[in-house]
Amino acid sequence: MPYVLPTTPPTSEAELLANAEQIAGLTLAELATRMNLKVPVSLQNAKGWVGQLLEQCLGATAASLPEPDFQYIGIELKSLPINRHGQPQESTYVCTVPLLDHTGLQWDTSWVRRKLQRVLWVPVEAVSSIAIADRHIGTALLWSPSLEQEAVLKQDWEELMDLIVTGRLAEISARHGTWLQIRPKAANARALCTTFDDQGLPAETLPRGFYLRPEFTRSLLKQHYQNHSG
Repeated sequence: MPYVLPTTPPTSEAELLANAEQIAGLTLAELATRMNLKVPVSLQNAKGWVGQLLEQCLGATAASLPEPDFQYIGIELKSLPINRHGQPQESTYVCTVPLLDHTGLQWDTSWVRRKLQRVLWVPVEAVSSIAIADRHIGTALLWSPSLEQEAVLKQDWEELMDLIVTGRLAEISARHGTWLQIRPKAANARALCTTFDDQGLPAETLPRGFYLRPEFTRSLLKQHYQNHSG
């Protein structure tokens, strides 16, 4: 049965999953054609194109708002680039890091926690030798963190935010965080924003983002496929 684009945002998890199941196995070109969109030759200057394609075809509504992509059902959409072995090959962006307005911020009310409370992961081939148009969309899975997973994510977040609040942003490296890490997020080195240094003085720096390590998303896929095999 050909995929029919939803005319309204999904109103339940079952509806969203049904829509996601319809695009599993399609190539990006096949999906883009049905949506009258053109596939870019390269993602170098179209980094968010795959995610935007999935958002549009599945009926996401949040756009750039600080809310889950599917606002009415509280679900975030994350495309998951995978290699030839079906494993995530890069960190997954979660949200921006608050470098100025973090007074009284706690894990329970953080943007990271809101974004990761309920996630629809959509694997997509990302092998460089496969043309973008020919890359396939995988089977989506709905996920919420277990108590153990959330405890680790909370600890990572609190340790990272403590460094930011105390003006030690420059000390943060890729080694910090078990599953959650902070990395620069900017189109170029000129895209600076303001933070505070360890003396409490304003300082210019690159914007930062929270990312999930690929080891974490690999474990999610492994657990999901083990639970659904046989």
